[in-house]
Amino acid sequence: MVLQQLVNALTLGAIYSLIALGYTLVYGILAMINFAHSEVLMLGAFAALGLATILPAAFGTGALGLGGMFVVSMLGAGLVNVIVERFAYRPLRHISRLAPLISAIGVSIVLQNAVFLWLSTQSLSFPQPVEIKQIPLGGGASVSSLQLVILGAALALMALLHFWVEKTKMGKAMRACADDITTAGLMGINADVVIAVTFFVGGALGGAAGVLYGMNYGSIKYNLGFLPGAKAFTAAVLGGIGNIRGAVLGGFILGGLEVLASGYIPNGAQWRDVIAFTVLILVLLVRPSGLLGEKLAEKV
Repeated sequence: MVLQQLVNALTLGAIYSLIALGYTLVYGILAMINFAHSEVLMLGAFAALGLATILPAAFGTGALGLGGMFVVSMLGAGLVNVIVERFAYRPLRHISRLAPLISAIGVSIVLQNAVFLWLSTQSLSFPQPVEIKQIPLGGGASVSSLQLVILGAALALMALLHFWVEKTKMGKAMRACADDITTAGLMGINADVVIAVTFFVGGALGGAAGVLYGMNYGSIKYNLGFLPGAKAFTAAVLGGIGNIRGAVLGGFILGGLEVLASGYIPNGAQWRDVIAFTVLILVLLVRPSGLLGEKLAEKV
């Protein structure tokens, strides 16, 4: 039973971690919360669904279908995030911090209602490109091929992000802007380009998380991003928002807490959301910087 709960926790935590990285990348540079990120996640899932609907024969099942959905969702979500930054956030960047926050909430409402009005108000079945097989682990526990794909894809994207931030010129420019965006500009770094790239990468990770979410739950809806987005924000705060390793750690911890609550607390499935946001309140009260938030050198 414990092993099975661990498998479930890793699967859920991987999705939360990917979403949380989108929040923490933007916060690391601009010190703002992109509350539209949850809707970018939702749009990424719908982009993948649209691809599978238009080209069912080519992108229905198998590695090609899975790869195609990832590419379309990540490109689509990344581009949407760049457009949002250019027109909703950049003009407000040098005003008070409250203005971009209000703008982010407005963008979130616009995107969600646009899908609500133009696409569908109902839950839509999400294609399953992975043939689900159960792999026994012993002791009555098992892991499905779908869970392995979710965990493997999430860990691969996290590893690629870490390599990109730490080893590439753009990654170094991002870290320089995170430390001091004004000084980075004086050193010849184009802050606008760096910020746009950061939004694209954060949105792409959100789009990938949207695909994993749809595969895991089997359906998507116009408001699917709200709850996982809020929980991923909690995970980012838990780990230390602005810290990449903190976002990953917070996502897995929050996923573990939810799964443990569902498995070991009476009526735990009804309390999992309460537990998640209680964690947010406690972290803000006890350690506002998060578990790894003080390690400034590890910021984006």
